[in-house]
Amino acid sequence: MKIAAISKKLDSLYEFDREPVNNKALQGLGNFLGTYAGEHVAGTEFVIGMLFVAHGVSVTDMFLGGLIGNILAVLSWALITAPIAVKVRLSLYWQLKKICGSVLVFLYNIINALMFCFLAGAMVAVSATAVGIPFDVKMPTLSDLYPSSVGWVVTVFAVGAVITTFAILGFEKLARFSKVAAPWMFFIFVAAAISSFPRLGIETDLSNFWEVANTKIWMGTAIPGQSQFTIWHVIFFTWFANAAMHLGMSDLTLLRYAKKWQYGYASAVGMFLGHYVAWIASGILYAAANSDAPGEVAYQAIGIAGALCVIVAGWTTANPTLYRAGLALQVASPGWSRWKVTLLAGLITTLAALFPALVMKLLDFVALYGLVLIPMGGVIFADYYLMQKFGLKDYYAERMKINFNWAAGLTWFILLAAALAMNLIVGIELYFLPLPAWVLAIGLFVLLSKIYQKKIG
Repeated sequence: MKIAAISKKLDSLYEFDREPVNNKALQGLGNFLGTYAGEHVAGTEFVIGMLFVAHGVSVTDMFLGGLIGNILAVLSWALITAPIAVKVRLSLYWQLKKICGSVLVFLYNIINALMFCFLAGAMVAVSATAVGIPFDVKMPTLSDLYPSSVGWVVTVFAVGAVITTFAILGFEKLARFSKVAAPWMFFIFVAAAISSFPRLGIETDLSNFWEVANTKIWMGTAIPGQSQFTIWHVIFFTWFANAAMHLGMSDLTLLRYAKKWQYGYASAVGMFLGHYVAWIASGILYAAANSDAPGEVAYQAIGIAGALCVIVAGWTTANPTLYRAGLALQVASPGWSRWKVTLLAGLITTLAALFPALVMKLLDFVALYGLVLIPMGGVIFADYYLMQKFGLKDYYAERMKINFNWAAGLTWFILLAAALAMNLIVGIELYFLPLPAWVLAIGLFVLLSKIYQKKIG
């Protein structure tokens, strides 16, 4: 009886899964500032900042490239994603179902949810590197592919359970948690970096900061086994680190709660405190430490506060990511309530987190993740802005009651195949492919829709 009562209570955590958000449920600007700050001043920042150093980014490339890339990312959220979100107020998954049909969306959502789970899994692993410190858990290294100890497995499952619980509680709880945690996390990032200055030989007046940064941190030469990055890698990676969220339209799911489209500019808090300052701070920490594990790196800098920051940073990234994964799986499994599919997503996430390689290859995974999902963002953009202008029907699958919109499906499949060929055969790196894939998706979807809609009628 008790289990049935709990299930009923969880079912009541309604998140407008299949209909537009109503005016009473709209959220204020503070919730979006907190959510973006919490999600992007987060666990990924500890890893990505370290990996930029490993890839030999120069100090000028890091500071200038990061600035340009983050400005472009904010503009993508504010000018492309947010206006559609506040007009339609549907989750990404339900909007795609209207355009693409249930069968195609089922396939998309399974892939989308798995990618979200793997990303959240990387953050569970990041948090676990800090949780395991007081228990002397053997930490994975850059070269580890599999779980390094029983202690690591136990720690990952404990962290995964907590993160999944928060994700089940829904958007408002996530935003509230992030608003509390984000300012403190940012302070810890900066304080930890500053505390590392003496070990790197940086003077208290910062007079030699640029010189030390050039010779000991961002030295412009990749370490053995890592590819060499240039300023273009920094710009394009920074812009498209969250390509799935803005140009890929995943943040329709969050921004549908915004009162105004201008709330899309709230992403600047996450981009500049997280994807700029926090990446720089993380690079400094990594250069001063003698470990590859984010929790240990932060602990070496400022002790317990640093380790706690890594734990919370992992939570605030994984929570909204799991929330999105749960919504994606729910559209794929409409008979299940959101909390049940989020619980399933949490289990997949936790299992993925057991494998350290997911963290150590995070740059490549983030780039691949955006590339796989971004063509559908182009489809949504074209459907919203261009269909009627070209005399075509928007929400075609819903209007025609079809389960598979071949114009959308072929757009996705063709561009993914082309991107794969460009990467594997031509040798173009993943970081440079999302932008052309998105632009081409818009044109290809319109072209294929003219052919397909004429044929179907």
